[in-house]
Amino acid sequence: MKKWFISSIAFLVIVGMVSTFYLSKTEISAQRNVLTNQPLKESSEIQTVQSKEQLKAYFEKVKELQKKQYGEIMVTEETATMEAKDTANSQGGDYSTTNNQVEGVDEADTVKTNGTHIFSVIENNVVILNVKNPKQMKEETKISFKNDFYPTQLLLSDQTLMVIGQKNVFRTLETESTQKMDSLMMPMDSMTTVYFYDISNPAKPRLTREIATEGYMNGARLTSNTLYYVTTVYPKFWMMDENVDAELRPFTFDSKSDKEAKPMSYDSLAILPSSMEGNYSIISAIDVSNPAENEMKTKGYLGGSEQLYMSKDNLYLTSTIYESNNSNAKKMIWNPGEMDTEVFKFALNETSVKFVESSRLTGTILNQFSMDEHNGYFRAVTTKGNSWDENKVSENNLFILDDKMKTVGSITGLAKDERIYSARFMGDKAYMVTFKETDPLFVIDVAKPTAPKVLGELKIPGFSNYLHPLDEDHLIGFGYETIVDTQSGGKQPLIMTGGMKVSLFDVSDFTKPKELDTEIIGDQGTYSPVQYDHHALFEHQEKGLYGFPISIYGKGKEYAEFKQDGALIYEITPENGIVLKGDLLNPENPAQAYEDWESSIQRMIYVEDSLYTIAMKEIKSYNLNSFDQLSKLTYK
Repeated sequence: MKKWFISSIAFLVIVGMVSTFYLSKTEISAQRNVLTNQPLKESSEIQTVQSKEQLKAYFEKVKELQKKQYGEIMVTEETATMEAKDTANSQGGDYSTTNNQVEGVDEADTVKTNGTHIFSVIENNVVILNVKNPKQMKEETKISFKNDFYPTQLLLSDQTLMVIGQKNVFRTLETESTQKMDSLMMPMDSMTTVYFYDISNPAKPRLTREIATEGYMNGARLTSNTLYYVTTVYPKFWMMDENVDAELRPFTFDSKSDKEAKPMSYDSLAILPSSMEGNYSIISAIDVSNPAENEMKTKGYLGGSEQLYMSKDNLYLTSTIYESNNSNAKKMIWNPGEMDTEVFKFALNETSVKFVESSRLTGTILNQFSMDEHNGYFRAVTTKGNSWDENKVSENNLFILDDKMKTVGSITGLAKDERIYSARFMGDKAYMVTFKETDPLFVIDVAKPTAPKVLGELKIPGFSNYLHPLDEDHLIGFGYETIVDTQSGGKQPLIMTGGMKVSLFDVSDFTKPKELDTEIIGDQGTYSPVQYDHHALFEHQEKGLYGFPISIYGKGKEYAEFKQDGALIYEITPENGIVLKGDLLNPENPAQAYEDWESSIQRMIYVEDSLYTIAMKEIKSYNLNSFDQLSKLTYK
């Protein structure tokens, strides 16, 4: 009993971990479909689970494969980052919207506004602020949650506010090993939960529905009045040795029909092609035009998901494939071997989600911006190998797939010994930044899917973590400058990051991209959330304003020293370059050694001619033209 109980603790406290194992190509081809005892097919014919016995047989096979590799189930940290646009974040010019990747597909974020009120996740609450008068802001009300629910993101549709977060539940497990105890209380399982509130009267939000799906949220999107969200579930299949009746199905909950969470039906579960992973990807959908009454639809797929990209018509999930032909692999602490990516495509039609096909791409995908759909084609850039592996030097690739997920065009072998740091697809062009010592910005023509080609390349110091379109001919890059240290004593110079770098790229001549202007902020240690979370970017497209929260560090006697934090807003135009317009930094305080989390700015939005900065304990309003402060409100 002790063995599985300790394991259950390990599984549940390591949030964001993934159970994985290495399979050689021979082992993958030798896998057999545990449901039909026939070879797995590379097709869209996914296998639906028919019974408890078939699901158990699947996980027994998973256990067998993992034990073969390691002797025990191995948990490793997921290496893929969740960083997370074909459109600006300003839709109509009256108020901000979230900086989304795809036009018409809204992404969940910590702050939303409808032009009269700001809704913000603050610790275990959602604060609703009346900003009709920027000089007299008012805390309308606060939605407070119990300690078992932790709100993380919001979505807004007309008069409906969706609060998304993780809810912890306990389960009681009866086993043969608990004969001396009445029952054994299992550790918490996490369910991604969505609360729907009617905000027709923002001062009195009314809860209309609660839905939940087991697992940790991968991502949430809202398009055409339909909410889609994806969770990843790690069932406790290792408990089968102790309890033959262990529940292996994911749980769901709907306050409209359920009193408590219940397992999904077997016929709503399926195995993704070529998958032998010990986790689920759960896709849920609901029409939010009438959230109190409309049906919630949920499907579960055996097979993990890491990155998520969604267009109006299709959802794409990725899963890293680990392979190793090294017989000593299981003796090594970390031996990723070769890593490729399986991309799964799902067609969306209102709340109907249907698996289409999957495809294997060489290399790994960095984040959602490494993927795109355009005119029916799926495009992606990947990095193969690792820049630190001298035996297998890294290189970068671009793949174009048709609507059936068949590769029709590709470019391989780009920027050897480097890896992708950022990417952006803009219509018929793809832009990719790789880095090791310098920052090559590649311009790639993808207008002809069967024959993509590199048009130009720009090498400059530093690198960009995030690329943002200014217009058809210009890009903004957010990243770091770099410092080359030749005194370290090594064979190769040591490359270190310096201050934050903002770059304006001119790609009007695709064969000769140029860096029109740069802005270097602070020294080593300086950072902004926009470098790893694109939702932190403030944009007012009509005024050409771009801003971001920032923490500035300077050179100290031994280490980088904190200087100040706040936000900076720039006017960025092709004509004038990068021009500082709004300095919203707090004054330097020698006695302050680090950021004050209560007042550190998390997001910035605008409503008409006013700018608002949102922190954990306060909100400030500014004149959007002069950037003079208008008022400050501390949350109750």
